[in-house]
Amino acid sequence: MKTELPSSWRSAQSALRAVQVAFDVSESVLQAIRAAAYENNLSNSDQVRVVLGLPLLRQAKRPRLTVSLSETDYQLLGARYDLDPGDSLAIKERVGATLIAFAEKQRKPRGKRSTP
Repeated sequence: MKTELPSSWRSAQSALRAVQVAFDVSESVLQAIRAAAYENNLSNSDQVRVVLGLPLLRQAKRPRLTVSLSETDYQLLGARYDLDPGDSLAIKERVGATLIAFAEKQRKPRGKRSTP
């Protein structure tokens, strides 16, 4: 007997069937895709879809960065921020603030160099 999916899940049905595919390519190909994605304000995977002539799956996306953190990383970050290494939420908040501060520093215009 086949069960009917709830209507709220039906829109995600095709995404559930999607399979992530990885390609082993040269460093130059990887650099070219990353550069084009950056210039077009796309993710790397969306840029690959553009190159392949596939439609972009424009869903509301939260802009986010990801990084894998080990227990050792949490210990190092806990020491850096004077936090309990087990308090992953507090560490995540401080890391987020650090990334925001980095981005703001990058956006500030560089000092003009004086010419001799």
